Amino acid sequence: MSYPKLVERFAEIYRLDHAITFLSWDQMVMMPEHGNDARSSSIAELAGIRHRMLTAPEVSDWFGESDVQGVNDAATQISLREMRRVWQQATCLPEALVVAKIKAGSTCEHGWRTQRANNDWSGFLKNFLPVVQLAREEATLRQQAATDEKGLNTPYEALLDLHCSGDSQSLIDSVFANLRAELPTLLQNVRDHQSSRNTPVISGEFPITKQKALCEQLMKVLGFDFAGGRLDESMHPFSTGVAGDLRITTRFRTDEFLEALNATAHEVGHASYQGGLPADLEGLPVGDYRNMCIHESQSLLFEKQIFLSRHFMQYFTDVVHQHLPGATAYDASALWSAATHVEPGFIRVEADEVCYPLHVLLRYEIESALINGKIEAQAIPDLWNQKMNDYLGLSTEGNYTNGCLQDIHWTDGAFGYFPSYTVGAVNGAQIFKALCDDNPQWQAKLGSGDLGFVREWLENKIWSRGCQLTSQELMQHATGSTTNTDAYLAHLNARYLEESH
Repeated sequence: MSYPKLVERFAEIYRLDHAITFLSWDQMVMMPEHGNDARSSSIAELAGIRHRMLTAPEVSDWFGESDVQGVNDAATQISLREMRRVWQQATCLPEALVVAKIKAGSTCEHGWRTQRANNDWSGFLKNFLPVVQLAREEATLRQQAATDEKGLNTPYEALLDLHCSGDSQSLIDSVFANLRAELPTLLQNVRDHQSSRNTPVISGEFPITKQKALCEQLMKVLGFDFAGGRLDESMHPFSTGVAGDLRITTRFRTDEFLEALNATAHEVGHASYQGGLPADLEGLPVGDYRNMCIHESQSLLFEKQIFLSRHFMQYFTDVVHQHLPGATAYDASALWSAATHVEPGFIRVEADEVCYPLHVLLRYEIESALINGKIEAQAIPDLWNQKMNDYLGLSTEGNYTNGCLQDIHWTDGAFGYFPSYTVGAVNGAQIFKALCDDNPQWQAKLGSGDLGFVREWLENKIWSRGCQLTSQELMQHATGSTTNTDAYLAHLNARYLEESH
């Protein structure tokens, strides 16, 4: 039978992915600056080998033989479905494009590290143009290769499907339409409501070494196992790795500490999902995470639903005071008020829950127009400024550092990724509501720092399912309904207008 041959091939590819993952982590966290060219070439070489292994003629033959031979048990059928999905995503691209994209992305990301700090849009644009061109080529090829059932109407939708597989363009558009209709009024109501309260500004001198120790303690409380992972610092917080070797990064400012804590909680959510995937399916596509809309739901659940809750903040304030003596002036109420203050700002990763979807909507509209050829990259700064004015009442004219250069995602061509943040936030609120409905004592447990019930519920409902269910089947299984904005909007009203949690 051909299925065992497919299993072995995907296991080989998984081992290559492991090597690429940690070479990439080192490149972004530890590698000396002058090592970038050699490292990029090495990663590109491995990616080329991976692509050849996945698209080799015998793999197509094995799929064909499996179809002829037939598969009776449901588990193997689902596994084959996910193998075929990954295989089809690869076969539509030539190896040369895969390698060129990695090299162009690496050059762009490496330059971005200094170009952002120097407000150097023109320098960034020189490296960015090849990334855009290659992304457009990829998007066109993916759209052309898509099956009729997917109904991908534009090149951008083909990239969206890559990151949000199983969540249709119409579903994502409906989420944004609901939020576009509700958020402007909600934002104004929240700002009016908060204008009457005294919101402290966290400031002082908070040494990075002490902040890192505090972040590590937060990770332990949230259930992170340091025997199977670590925390480091990077320009842009991220999480990567595999079960047993999970890597989290955050970033620090010496004049405040909430940003690092928020980012750490967020990345623990990612790492928890990655580490909780079904061990017996490791190395197979069916054992991987479902899509980025689910992945982001886990990170945002840990950050927004747990860390920012009144109950958890009441518990964790004592921990903050133990690690940061300079923070003892702020009690739990003050920290919660500071952490939940709503005000339009330039930086997406620092944005509050009410403003955050507007940041994502801005990027969604720009990147879709860019990939579909309706605008060119040179127009991004002006369009960014216009949309920041429209959505958040802020100007980024000439301010590229805090405008269109602030994110890392476009440097490697990850177009179609940004919507997963907002769909993930919506999913996260919906999942957390179901979790709380099943655990009536959730407030008391969070107030005592007990996260065991959260991890147990998520492991059962989400993590252990891998890719056995489609994204909307997974949401239905976990929450009783498919993705919708009801729980998210109810959560925002309860937290920011009623201040009830």
